[in-house]
Formats: sequence, C-alpha cells, structure tokens
Amino acid sequence: MNQFIGYISVLVTDYDEAIAYYTRVLGFTLLEDTRLDARKRWVLVRPPGAAECALLLAQAVKDEERAAVGRQSGGRVFLFLHTDDFWRDYHAFKARGVRFAEEPRREAYGTVVVFTDLYGNRWDLLQRHA
Repeated sequence: MNQFIGYISVLVTDYDEAIAYYTRVLGFTLLEDTRLDARKRWVLVRPPGAAECALLLAQAVKDEERAAVGRQSGGRVFLFLHTDDFWRDYHAFKARGVRFAEEPRREAYGTVVVFTDLYGNRWDLLQRHA
C-alpha cells in the first residue's frame, strides 16, 4: 500500500495576499490557482524542491474559520519546513521580512528556528542532522 499526504489546508484571510506572501516571502511555487465559484478558489503552493505535499490556501468564510486563521494548531508549531541549508534560508527569510519568534538553535535532531507566517501560524525552519 502506498499513501502520502497530498495537501495540508491552511486558512487565510485573502487568497491574493496569501499567494503573495508564500511565493514572494517564503519562495514557494504557485502550483495552481483555479476559480471554483464567485468566492472560492483552489490554490496550491509548495516549497521549492518539494516532491508531493503542498499547502492548500483556503480563504476563511465562516466565523469559526476566521477565528482559526493563524491559530490552526492552538499556538503550537503547526508546520515544519525542512531545508538542506539552514543558514541560506534563514538569512534569505530574514532579508525578506519573515518574523522569527526566537534565535536559531542547535538541537540533538538539527538546527532549528521558529518563525510565524503572515497570519501568525508558527513554523519550524529545520535542517536535520545527518
């Protein structure tokens, strides 16, 4: 049996604002932006070099969804962005205005730093040790 996670839905307040952030600030690739109806779009982005998993940017419509924007994991780190060169990506993100919640640190499993995206979701930028 072969399975994999194809998409992870991330609630956003505005499609175009989210696309701009994920592509220009984080350097992700826009894979698809298809209008489904007057309000809804199918928007997929993924990091450069990623083979399969992508983020589905889902514009919050209902009050419950709007309340969850930026807090989809209750304030914990929500997503883990692995990299093959931590310092390259850390400095590039910093130059493009990414907000870091701490200083980079070396842990037993790798070099890591927590950052927040446009909406406040917490991410790890992580280079695992070999």
